[in-house]
Order: sequence, then C-alpha cells, then structure tokens
Amino acid sequence: MQTDIAYRLILASASPARRALLTGAGIDAEVIVSGVDESVVEADDAYTTSLALARMKARTVAANLPADPAALVLGCDSVLAFEGEVFGKPDSADEAIKRWTAMRGKSGVLHTGHHLTGLVSGLQAEAVGTTTVHFADVTDAEIEAYVASGEPLQVAGAFTLDGRGGAFVERIEGDPGNVIGLSLPLLRRLLADMNIPITSLWRR
Repeated sequence: MQTDIAYRLILASASPARRALLTGAGIDAEVIVSGVDESVVEADDAYTTSLALARMKARTVAANLPADPAALVLGCDSVLAFEGEVFGKPDSADEAIKRWTAMRGKSGVLHTGHHLTGLVSGLQAEAVGTTTVHFADVTDAEIEAYVASGEPLQVAGAFTLDGRGGAFVERIEGDPGNVIGLSLPLLRRLLADMNIPITSLWRR
C-alpha cells in the first residue's frame, strides 16, 4: 500500500453528520458541496439510487478541482427502502408525517452509496452499505412533535440515528455509521481497493 503520501479527503456532501463521523475517526475532510440536481437520477430501487447519486456527487466535485495527486473525493448518498418504495428526504412536513405513520412498528432497509475517486490517478472504487432499521411503534403525538422539530425534513427516510430520531429506532442490523450517512469500515475497504491505507488520511 502507498504509505508515503499525505492524502487529503474531500467530502462531496453538505451533511454535518458525515463530516462528524470522519472527524471522530481522525480524518479532517474538506467539504465541497456538489450542488447536483438529485431529481435527475431515476432508478427503481434504493440500492441503485444511492450509488448513482453518490457517484454523481463525487464526479461533479472532482471535475471542478485543480489537479492534485493527493486529493481523493468521496461522494455519499443515503436512501431508505420501505415496502417497495424509495424514500429520500421528505418534501414536506405532511409527507414526513405520512411516512412515519406507515413506518412505525415496522422495518426498512437504509442504503448508503459510497463513491471514491482519485483526482489525478483516475482510480475509482464504489460500494453500497446496507443496514436494516427497526422503527419503534411511536404515537401520533410523538410523530407530530418529531416532524415539528424539523429534523426529519433534512434527512433520507425522515429519521436520524444520532439525533432526536434515535429514540424512535428500536434496533438496527448492520453498521450504525451507515445509517448516519457514512460507513467507516466500507470507506476503509474502498481505500484498500485503491491501494491506500486509511491511516494515511489520519490527522497528524
């Protein structure tokens, strides 16, 4: 593996939760928001959608950066699969309430697409992290209060694991980081596919 290069990671996402995960893992990522129109991606399933959006975000940001052999661009996107439907961020409070009314007491599968690209090397690696989420049987009053907080409107699936919504998730099967928005074990594997140790991204 290449251990003599001080790599810099550029996160093509506005998500503070993703950046916080990286910071907690010793990686000081730069943030450049892609600004892509997510509505242009049309896919029938959450798995494909999440990966297509992650790829589009990373490639859009990479295409607008000056050449730097040490730069790596990471795009991520999360989508919830629930009873045959694909849930990104809800468009309104009413939609968030409708979703939670349907999801309570049931489970869904959260897919987070990850796409990593080397700015100069042209190397790319991508994969999807998948985690099953079991929702609590919350009351109407809890749903209304949660939606009124505004939190569900900012995130895929209308819930968080690391915020107020964490109280409404009974359990998960898989990587909790993946639900928050970025799987560190998956990132390590993608880096390894590009012959880069994750330790080379740690702050010094």
